[in-house]
Amino acid sequence: MSAEASDPAAAAAASLGSPDRGQLTALHHARTLTDQDTMLKAMFSGRVEVLTDAGGWVLIDRSGRHFGTILNYLRDGSVPLPESTRELGELLSEARYYLVQGLIEDCQLALQQKRENLSPLCLIPTVTSPREEQQLLASTSKPVVKLLHNRSNNKYSYTSTSDDNLLKNIELFDKLALRFHGRLLFLKDVLGDEICCWSFYGQGRKIAEVCCTSIVYATEKKQTKVEFPEARIFEETLNILIYETPRGPDPALLEATGGAAGGGGAGRGEDEENREHRVRRIHVRRHITHDERPHGQQIVFKD
Repeated sequence: MSAEASDPAAAAAASLGSPDRGQLTALHHARTLTDQDTMLKAMFSGRVEVLTDAGGWVLIDRSGRHFGTILNYLRDGSVPLPESTRELGELLSEARYYLVQGLIEDCQLALQQKRENLSPLCLIPTVTSPREEQQLLASTSKPVVKLLHNRSNNKYSYTSTSDDNLLKNIELFDKLALRFHGRLLFLKDVLGDEICCWSFYGQGRKIAEVCCTSIVYATEKKQTKVEFPEARIFEETLNILIYETPRGPDPALLEATGGAAGGGGAGRGEDEENREHRVRRIHVRRHITHDERPHGQQIVFKD
C-alpha cells in the first residue's frame, strides 16, 4: 500500500488484511492514530519502541477484527457497539490494549446494561415449608411438577449407583423445566422425608406421584437405592399437560351419557368422587435378597 494514500486512516485500516487470530497487523503513520492519548499515539510519537518492517510499516501483534471500530472511534468519537455480548467483550479487550478510554467506558456501560436487563429463562422456586408449597400451588393456574430430593437422609448407606441416578433425576428436571417453562410451574423441594420423589399437580390437587427410592435388604446391611424411571416421569409430565387449561363439562358429552337429563352431573356417586381425587402413586419395588424372618416364615415382597 502506498504511503501517499488520500486517507491515511483508511490506508491503515486497509492494511489489516484477514482478521485471523494472531495476525501481525501493518500500520502506516496516520494523524487519526495520534489525535488522542492512546497506545497508538505512544507508538507513533516514539515513546514506545515498536517493530517495523523494511518498508517502515509498524507491526502490531493483534487481531485486526475490531481495529476498524477502533479507528472509527478515534476519528468520530463514537461508534455503534456490537449487539453480541461476546463481541462487546472482544471490543473491550482491544480498547483496553490500545488504551482508548472513551471506548472502554462505552463498552463497560453497554455490558452492565445487558447484565441488568438480563431476565432468567425460567424461575424455579424452592419449597421451604408445607405452607409455602400450598401458597405456591394456590397462586398458579398452571399444572405443577415438583421434584423432592434430599440426599442428607443418611439413615441407610447408598448403593453405588444411587448418586448417579439422583443426579440424572435432577438433570431431567432441569431439561423439562427449560422445555415446558411457559406451560408448567416447576418446584424444587429439599425438605421432605423422601430422597427422590416426583409429584404432579393439576388444578390445585395432586394427580400423580413417582417415588424413585427403594430399600435394598442385603446381608447384614440395608441400603438405599435411587432409581431413574425416565419413561414414567416423561409420561406423567405429558399427562399433566391436559390440566393446562381448566376445562368445564362438555354439554354434548353430558347429553350423550345422560348426565344432563338424568341429573348424573349433579348427583354423582361417592365412588365417582373418590375416583376423580385418586392419586396415581408409582413406587419402586423394595428388594429383599435374603430371608430376614424367623425360620419357616415365608418371605413377603412389599411395594
